[in-house]
Amino acid sequence: MARSSSSSLSNLSIRELQMEMRRRQRKLSTLHRKREKLITQLRTIDSVIAEHGGSIGGGGELVMRKRPKNDSKLADALVAVLTGKTMSVTDVAEAVQKAGYKTTSPNFRTIVNQTLLRESRIKRVSRGQYTAKAKG
Repeated sequence: MARSSSSSLSNLSIRELQMEMRRRQRKLSTLHRKREKLITQLRTIDSVIAEHGGSIGGGGELVMRKRPKNDSKLADALVAVLTGKTMSVTDVAEAVQKAGYKTTSPNFRTIVNQTLLRESRIKRVSRGQYTAKAKG
């Protein structure tokens, strides 16, 4: 007695409703077990991908890239670029890359923004505008 529409449930007797609830509960249990099995399989596949030097991107796509090596930390590079200047997040992200900071991140501007907000050596001048704090 599988009913697809919840509005059709209003026509059922108490006994039929109870039967429908049990049927749905069994189906849920089956789906939960299947989901756990699939998650286990995905974790295994992800670990094999990682062993081969790959990673999984946000949309589940395989991303093969190596993290580039930089001579300094991002925060240090941002302070160097911002010393004596006030810049927007986009401008400072571009400037730090032009200054030699390497990244393969598709979200580099977001990473720069988070670092600007966290870094104690950088001061927010106005909305979206940042500068390095004066030493002293």
